[in-house]
Amino acid sequence: QAQVVESGGGLVQSGESLRLTCVASGLNLEKYVVGWFRRAPGKEREGVSCLSGSGGAPYYEEYTKGRFTMFRRGNTVYLDMNNLKPEDTAGYFCAADHRNLHLQTLCMQGTRPLDFWGKGTMVTVSG
Repeated sequence: QAQVVESGGGLVQSGESLRLTCVASGLNLEKYVVGWFRRAPGKEREGVSCLSGSGGAPYYEEYTKGRFTMFRRGNTVYLDMNNLKPEDTAGYFCAADHRNLHLQTLCMQGTRPLDFWGKGTMVTVSG
């Protein structure tokens, strides 16, 4: 059964870093657009960063720029998060979709059905 599975979350101090990992099985990420999303307590799920599996520069939401880096190696997608802040505390989710979506559009799909959603990994940043 095709799926994506996230890992790498944890509890860190403000200013520290984490690397999140999204491993896809049963699907070839080169043929998908992939996004990282997050849901903070009491808020809707929102986009973080999105990329096309076929290549090109990722799209980043404004609040991540200069701090987060998204990239793909084979069937794994990573999100490097630096200089973490307490407001980054959230469940982080990976999603993949076969449609040729514009990346900014994909990153707006946090509450929409996409082909594959992971169950998420929790990131807690203490201040």
